[in-house]
Amino acid sequence: MEKKLAEAVIAEDTAAETKPLRADAQRNRDRLVEVAASVFAERGIDASLEEIARRAGVGIGTLYRHFPTREHLVEVVYRREVEALCAAAGELAARHPSDVALEEWMRRFVDYIATKRGLATSLRILLTTNSTLFSDTSGRVSQALRQLVEAAVADGTIRGDVDASDVLHALSGIYSAPDTPEWRDRSRRLVKLLMDGLRFGAGNPAKA
Repeated sequence: MEKKLAEAVIAEDTAAETKPLRADAQRNRDRLVEVAASVFAERGIDASLEEIARRAGVGIGTLYRHFPTREHLVEVVYRREVEALCAAAGELAARHPSDVALEEWMRRFVDYIATKRGLATSLRILLTTNSTLFSDTSGRVSQALRQLVEAAVADGTIRGDVDASDVLHALSGIYSAPDTPEWRDRSRRLVKLLMDGLRFGAGNPAKA
């Protein structure tokens, strides 16, 4: 069903792809990406494109005009999630003490992982193609975390012996946890426990 609809829309609309989007078309596209991120996080591989279109308030034909295949939509959603998570590092650092910024960023990392888990099957397909998705995004999340960790170490709000790669390794364990209804709440509790450990002995070399 999805394949037939996509092929029909592609055949009809190929010439329009290079044209700048009208304001209403851009709003529809942005809304589709936003809704898709939520639906993929909620439903995972069971997420249907029809449901995404319905929740976004557009027809399935509109979705396919913007995103000819499921993988195309997944790629755009994943890039958006990486961009948002990386941008959040600077925004949080500007508004909060360094340890609070780090903790809030890690809570957002849980939401990012939730969406990534929902995209997993399509991301594996993209990995086998010529998509530049992974080469473009590789290292950006770890660099954002490193900046937050190093700032917190520098001002003494977390332990001085903390390495950002160890923190990322601990956070990445969240991804492999069983996908249960309480997964997100449990993951946020783990973030709190991790932050308690990072703060323990901060500013006191004898305890660090």
